Amino acid sequence: MTRRAALLGLCATGIVSWGVLYYTFPVLLGTVLRDTGWSAGAAMGAFSTGLVASALCGPFVGRWVDRSGPRVVMTTGSVLGVLGLLAVAKAPSLPLFFAAWILTGAAQAMLLYQPAFAALTRWYGTERVRALTAVSLVGGLASTVFAPIADGLLTLLGWRGCLLVLACLLGAVTLPVHFWCLRLPWPPDRRRADGASGDHVRTVARSPAFWSLVCAMVLAGFGMYAATVNLVPLFTSRGESNTTGAIALALCGAGQLLGRLGYGRFSARFGPGFRTVAVLALGALMTALLAVVSGPAALVMVLGLGAGAVRGVYTLLQATAVSDRWGTARFGTLNGLFSAPLTLAIALAPFGGTGLATLFGGYGPAFVILAALVALGALFAASGRVRHAGAASG
Repeated sequence: MTRRAALLGLCATGIVSWGVLYYTFPVLLGTVLRDTGWSAGAAMGAFSTGLVASALCGPFVGRWVDRSGPRVVMTTGSVLGVLGLLAVAKAPSLPLFFAAWILTGAAQAMLLYQPAFAALTRWYGTERVRALTAVSLVGGLASTVFAPIADGLLTLLGWRGCLLVLACLLGAVTLPVHFWCLRLPWPPDRRRADGASGDHVRTVARSPAFWSLVCAMVLAGFGMYAATVNLVPLFTSRGESNTTGAIALALCGAGQLLGRLGYGRFSARFGPGFRTVAVLALGALMTALLAVVSGPAALVMVLGLGAGAVRGVYTLLQATAVSDRWGTARFGTLNGLFSAPLTLAIALAPFGGTGLATLFGGYGPAFVILAALVALGALFAASGRVRHAGAASG
């Protein structure tokens, strides 16, 4: 088994896992509400609870990948993902619906970007940016591929039948691929071999630079994800059609792909500290422009494309943040600690954006606040950059 086979396998399972476990439910939501009589807040709350469960499982999954490699972890995730989706499809009551999404959230922690990033970082070493870019590019197509598939299955089979079919698809694709394509030998962790592994984790996790970076990425992730999710209501609140808003959202998705394509050259030219501050500052600017520029629609769509490009870069910035600063030793454990608060912030972002719009009287003011949060993240990144540089020189 080669690194290339593992990379291709993770690309294939990444698009299926993201498409089935993350992007399908918003397509089904309206039908779920009509069929069950549950409120939108309750149903979406169950989905978000699953994302919170994913965040809480992240550090444990990271340690597991460090010890055992990705094969057992991601194969187990495939089984849990199938069971979780079957439980969601069959849930007869709201409490059981919540429980099913918690199980599915645990599977997400084992199937989405973090374990794949940990595996590729260890296997590819100094060539990791190319591999991480490939996986995130394919993952970025998940909504484009699976939204229409889910809509078609919904029309034919209803939401429960749709989830049953997609659960079978998830198992049919990810189980054999994770079991057979991730058999590459797991490289030894040098720090673990010489007994310094635990010291490395404790030293990094207790450093001001680490937590400054976490704060920076949490604030920026919440702001940028909330802005992206609420692009359509921003447009419709200004009198544009829902179709126009949907086009803007699609362009935002295309922008993510463009941003990820350019990340390799960007990372080769600039250091991690500068990259982080620059991307977050640009994210704050794009979000602020979306807040204050109301027309013409074509210009706002261009801004949506730009905002998507920044968010696409942010995904790879997150994937490489730990390894660029503290190396690849115990990467799964450290990246699990690093990513858990980010995953939680992203899980809360859809509700946060809507809540800000309700609280402050519209999506324009909400986007101003979101821009301020991203800008604050850039300030945290700049602060952490100074501290990290100072520690290195000492």
